[in-house]
This record gives sequence, structure tokens and C-alpha cells, in this order.
Amino acid sequence: MLSFDMATNQRREQLVNSHSGSAGVYHRYHIETRSAPNLYPSPSRFLVKVGKVGLAKLIVTELVHYRNWKVVQSRPCLYGVFSGPVGGFAPRPKYCVGCLRCTTQFPDFVKVLKNPERQKLGDSFISPDQVDTILYETSTGTVPVRGAGYRGKFGGKGWDGMWTDMSEIVRPTRDGIHGREYISTEVDIGDKPMSLSFDAQGNPSGELPRAFPIGVPMIFDVPPASVQTQQYFSILQSAASHVQTLVVVPIKPMLAYELPSVSVVPLVSPTEQSELKRLSISPALIEMASWDKRLLDAIHEIHPKSLVALRMEYGEDLLKYIDSGIKNFHLVANYHGMTRDGRFVLDAIRDVHDSLVKAGVREEVTLIGSGGVAAAEHVPKAIICGVDAVALDVPLLIALQAKLHGDCVNISSQVELPQNLPSEWATQRIKNLASSWRDQLLEILGAMGMREVRRLRGEIGRAMFQTQLEHEAFAGIEGYHG
Repeated sequence: MLSFDMATNQRREQLVNSHSGSAGVYHRYHIETRSAPNLYPSPSRFLVKVGKVGLAKLIVTELVHYRNWKVVQSRPCLYGVFSGPVGGFAPRPKYCVGCLRCTTQFPDFVKVLKNPERQKLGDSFISPDQVDTILYETSTGTVPVRGAGYRGKFGGKGWDGMWTDMSEIVRPTRDGIHGREYISTEVDIGDKPMSLSFDAQGNPSGELPRAFPIGVPMIFDVPPASVQTQQYFSILQSAASHVQTLVVVPIKPMLAYELPSVSVVPLVSPTEQSELKRLSISPALIEMASWDKRLLDAIHEIHPKSLVALRMEYGEDLLKYIDSGIKNFHLVANYHGMTRDGRFVLDAIRDVHDSLVKAGVREEVTLIGSGGVAAAEHVPKAIICGVDAVALDVPLLIALQAKLHGDCVNISSQVELPQNLPSEWATQRIKNLASSWRDQLLEILGAMGMREVRRLRGEIGRAMFQTQLEHEAFAGIEGYHG
């Protein structure tokens, strides 16, 4: 998008060129990935219990029957669970994939049980499987691939009730993830008027576009208070700078920890208006914690070149704030994606998007959505529902192997980061997560034949919704309660 505001253009160039060499030289957007193994091992999926007496009897029987020690040594596991120095007497459960061949062949003395320690990973919203996936993505920076295919449910609550539809789309950009054809994941944050006007001399008049791009449709949101430390904010700021995106930080810790940066978005409440004067630079974006006309006027006065976003909960009427000059909104649900009125963000996003479309102002507004994004697939699903970008919260903590004490629902939740957290390792883990999720977004866009993620926004024709399909199929049939 063109911008006639020189200061905004400068911030745009800073974001685009911050880690791509000198300005004016084209560089294809890329997130650097490196191996960043877990600090400590994740609990295995299964526990393998072997009855030693039963195994000993089996070995003696085989020795008598086969008279061949190599045959006796061969154990029924393709994955090496029984391939340790003493075989089945000391099984290695970290290799177990739950195929259950051993229990089928020797049910009398072999059992495979779920590991209760693994069941403690995540919380009631983020499952242990999702935690495992995030840890793999952050360790390697690659897309997780399971040769056995998907073995879960094909529907469910929340995002599981929405499927992307790619079955009949021509795919000219199918190879975009491999670099042979570029697919853009860049989105614009800012004020975007529907049209431009020019005077008799050909100079632009009236409202002009004021926007800057971020490399991926993902920003980093405010973490729970228990981890709002200087180190964690510095890690987020560093990762955001490398990924060419934004991180939202309350203005007081931002000033206390000396974090002002083109990648940092200060979150300011009406009572913190005076702190604006202490900022050493004018941020690209300033976020209001709640609506306050005096705060908005102060931002315009102290930092006239900064864009302004309003942080608010889903369910409020955006049109009245648009009339007051706000064109950027950060819509917030809790970390589990539930709004104050008990809806999931999937439905809340669609309602907001549809209301702006009906009012004829959707193209002028930037929407960022927080809450409920716990997997790579949730990013394109949220964009299809109508947001321009999403804000990540709990997945960033899981990437750093943080412990969630109970349900991590909101900013007051208790979270514990690993002790002696290596900052460089942590920054790389978040970069790896962003790269992996971006690659999975590219797979969706390529399969749909889209060359840029901005075209995905609000394209509900590229999705199917379980409740809608079930209603169309079963409405009027006795026993259906849709």
C-alpha cells in the first residue's frame, strides 16, 4: 500500500529492512531457523510395563525351541522400545508410539499405559498433543509431518468445527513453500481510506493512507503478569524484530526496561497518559488499553506520527469509535478464546467482520484478534473469519517450556518459566515457531491458489462450518438438535 506520510514510510522501511541488509536492496522475506532443542525432555506419551517373570519364561522357552540366541534377542518392536542393553527388562518408553503390537502379541506380561505426567502438559484448552506439536515446531522450525496420517476427530468445538476448503481450487502457487514461487504473508497495519482525492494541481488532498507492513499476520501479545520480567520482554522484542512483527508491552515496563523499539507497541491506559512524554522515539503504533478521548488527544499531540489502536473486548460496537477516528482495533478474548458473553472467538470474529462489511467500512479498518490461537491452523482460520492478524500469547510460553499452573486463562494466570533461561535460545525458539507457522500458512494459501494472505481475510467461501453443514443435512430429522 502507498503511503504519503514520510514518517510512516520511514518506519515501514525500518521494519522491512531491520534484518535484511541495506535499504533499497530487494530481499525475499525469510525467518532464520536453527535447531534449538528442549532444555529438558518432555514426558513420553506412554509408559511400557513389562512383567520380568513372564519375559524370563518367554526367553527360556524360545531358547529351548529355537536354539538360536539371535532369534531370542529379537524383540517385537520396530521403534526400539526393547532394543536397550537388557532388552525388555528395561524398556525405553520414549520411543513408544502406541502401536500396541507388543501388548497384542504378549498380553500376559506387557502393558502400554498413558503417561500421567504427559497428561499434565498444557491445560484444559491446549492439549498435550498440541504442546508436543509446539515443542517440535520450536525445536526445529519445520512443519510437523506424521506418516500415519490424522487419527483424530473430524469435528468438534471451537476451531475444530471449521474446515478449510481446498478441494476444487486451481493451485498455481502450490509450490510457494518451497521457494519456487513467492507467496506474501505480509499484512498492513494502519489507516486505509477507501479512496484518494487530488486537487487541481494533482496533489493528494483529504485523508491519506497511513500504514506499515509486518512480515507475518501474527504479533506477540501481553503475557501473564507472572512472567512480565525484563528478560521475557527483551526476548519477545528481539524475536519480534527478527520476524519483522510487533510485540505489545505495557508502557511502564517498556520504559523501566528501556525497550523502546520500532517493534514494540506500548499499551497505555488513561491513567498513564503522562508516560507518553517519556518515550524516546515515536512508536509505529500505540495501543490504548481502553477508550478515553483525552488519551487519544494526548497521543495525537505528543506523537502525531504514531498510529493508534484501541484494545477492547469482543461484543462492543466498533462503529462509534470509527466515527471518533479510530481505525485500528485489537479485539481481546481470554487465552482460551472465550468472550465475556460466553462465545468462542470464531463466532465473535465473524460477527465483527460482518457488521463492518454491512456498514461499508471494513476495508478502512485493521482488526487484530487475541485469544484462542493455540496451533498453526488457527491462524488462517481466524483470518478467514475476518481478522487481519492474530496475537499470540500462551503458545509463546509453551515454546519456552513454561509450566502452566492450572488453566492459563487470562493475565492473572500463574505461569513459571524455566530457571536460568538462555535468552538467545529462547529468541531462536520463538523465531522457529513463527517460521513453522508461516510455512503452514503458506501451505494453506498455496493449496487455495492465493498469492498473498491479505486475500484470505473474510473469505468464508474457502471454509466449511460443522454446525452449518449439519443443519443443512439433518434439519427436520427426528433426534437432531442443531
